[in-house]
Amino acid sequence: MSSSDLDLEKQRSTPKPPGVPLDSRVDTLQIPPIDSPYNRSSFADELTVVESNGSHRNENGDADLVDAPGEPKLDEKTEHNPFLVKWDGPDDPENPKNWSAAYRWYITAIAGLLVLNATFASSAPAGVLGQLIPEFHLSHTLAVLTISLFVAGYCVGPLLWGPLSEQFGRKPILLVAFFVYTGFQVGSALAPNTASVLIFRFLGGTFAASPLTTSGGMIADVWNADVRGKALAFFTLAPFAGPAIGPIVGGYIDVGGASWRWLFWVLTMFAAVCFFLILFTVPETYAPIIQKKKAARMRKETGDQRYFSELEAQDMHWKQRMETVLGRPFKVLFMEPMLIAITLYMSFVYGCIYLLFEAYPIVYTIGHNLNAGESGLMFLPLFLGGVVGVIIYLIYFNPLYEAQIPKYAPRMVPPEQRLLPAFYGGPLLVISFLWFGWTSYSNLSLWAPLLSGLPMGISVVFIFLALFNYIIDAYLMVAASALASSTVVRSAFGAGFPLFSTQMYEKLNSRWASTLLAGLALLMLPIPFVLYRYGAKIRRTSRYAPTFD
Repeated sequence: MSSSDLDLEKQRSTPKPPGVPLDSRVDTLQIPPIDSPYNRSSFADELTVVESNGSHRNENGDADLVDAPGEPKLDEKTEHNPFLVKWDGPDDPENPKNWSAAYRWYITAIAGLLVLNATFASSAPAGVLGQLIPEFHLSHTLAVLTISLFVAGYCVGPLLWGPLSEQFGRKPILLVAFFVYTGFQVGSALAPNTASVLIFRFLGGTFAASPLTTSGGMIADVWNADVRGKALAFFTLAPFAGPAIGPIVGGYIDVGGASWRWLFWVLTMFAAVCFFLILFTVPETYAPIIQKKKAARMRKETGDQRYFSELEAQDMHWKQRMETVLGRPFKVLFMEPMLIAITLYMSFVYGCIYLLFEAYPIVYTIGHNLNAGESGLMFLPLFLGGVVGVIIYLIYFNPLYEAQIPKYAPRMVPPEQRLLPAFYGGPLLVISFLWFGWTSYSNLSLWAPLLSGLPMGISVVFIFLALFNYIIDAYLMVAASALASSTVVRSAFGAGFPLFSTQMYEKLNSRWASTLLAGLALLMLPIPFVLYRYGAKIRRTSRYAPTFD
């Protein structure tokens, strides 16, 4: 018997601490690097066998898919340390993926509600601009900053809340962010002048961005890959519902004769309700934090201070951590041509959604003489189109993707298969803007431009679901950085587009302004087709995107 066999036999005969597999050389529960919330994305906390040849294979037999270039990993000695606390097998009740389906759907619903809160607050002032302008003697552009600055806060938030949630957990970060966010809503309601309104809106947006980064992580924390796509499809409705509902509520507060300050009191109450829901009903879902608490509990129960979690094993200098948090998202973006293209397309679409907050009043309030509340109702088809888009995705596109899994087993389905919805979403977006623009004559029924919101909503959902899932699948363990940079750029477009949309629609008129947007959408339409055809080749030259062949 060789010395290595003697060592292995001795290892098997030695009692192991709870939670450690019998043979840590061949049966190790891996946790993806803590820097990536999309452990959280595709491979979170799944049972992984590390074979003696060093290859990785998860419980579905997918080999060599876990590692991604440039990511920190535990050294082999630490990885095989018998005091490293992990799950007690695949059925460990502490693992969020083993909680009851009803409880996980509740968590998914709460995650969506938190995002709905943030996006609702971003667009709600659109309905009360008519009161803000005379009270504070604002120009229209300055009044629009109440929307743009809130969305600009989304540029800062993702760089903070996502990484912080990976160090301290989802729940503490959400609690702190929503507590402060609620306070800034109170500040907006009591604001005595223009500067205070604008400052509170920007700071409110920064803290409201917390669920935009952590809620998606919560969903990935509790669902395995087979259900995660469906959960994310439902979750996608939340960012759609918020911007659509906001102008309706704000508009009817204005029409009802209530002060604009009541809008911010409504936002305050909504934020407070969410805060207490998080406090009393939402558990911690992030696996490394749960395992960290488990390690602390085992140290206390046994008196043995050698127990530790993977998160505690990471020893990163603060300078390195700051570089990772603030620098790497943009490093990934600028070094990845396909990520630049995807981000540009998603940002344009996102900016167009916020541009409509200025375009719709020109067409419906001025052109069709609707009041602020009725003009807000014009956003409902956009939301209903989003609902239809999600239903079509679940009924048609998701089964198509699932049918590819046996074909590529035991390997992962190539990310390019996620792009199919965008093939339809791109042309629909072009058609929608042409439809909206060239039916916006005031002598035509308002139903003509109104119904253009349905295909527009469908197109936006198709484009976002396709490209969002493509980023996650293509970048795997650096998806956190890829998504963070994409979110920042996208939010910048969302903040900037409303600032010039009124001038554009007034000078070009609604027909030619919408045609210009349709032309830009047409220029970006080939992006998913090019990625579908050449994506695999591009990924072979990528520093961050692993290949699948």
